[in-house]
Amino acid sequence: MFKTYIVSINVSKKKGEAKIPVKKATLKKNWGIVGDAHAGNWSRQISMLSLESIEKMKKYGYEIKYGDFAENITIKEGKIHEFPVGTKVKIGSTLLEITQIGKKCHVSCNISQKIGKCIMPIEGIFLKVLKGGEIKVNDEVIFMFNENSCKEK
Repeated sequence: MFKTYIVSINVSKKKGEAKIPVKKATLKKNWGIVGDAHAGNWSRQISMLSLESIEKMKKYGYEIKYGDFAENITIKEGKIHEFPVGTKVKIGSTLLEITQIGKKCHVSCNISQKIGKCIMPIEGIFLKVLKGGEIKVNDEVIFMFNENSCKEK
């Protein structure tokens, strides 16, 4: 088990634009964040990135805000990209499952245009919502491992 907490929740009305921080959000089972452009009945309902990953990009001298990488949830710490697909994630009363680690970056994504590289394709994770509910900034995030997954991080 690994514990951390939410530092930002980010949503956008349209795909292709930076997400804007909000204080709370409603997660819908098999959908994602209600009102977010990337929500839908597919495997990448929620995106997550750690503050550590964002800090790596800040070292290049660029001002980066929460949501600039199109991440829905920014957590305080953790090499979450090393957790196996299938890892369950509990936030408040909700339950999510990691479905994908990283992704192919869009050539035209905002962050790549702005600074020429992006951390999301390498260190971002994607999740589906198994049990919905409300989440808010500062909520504890618990990554739960089972005996069949790789060793705990």
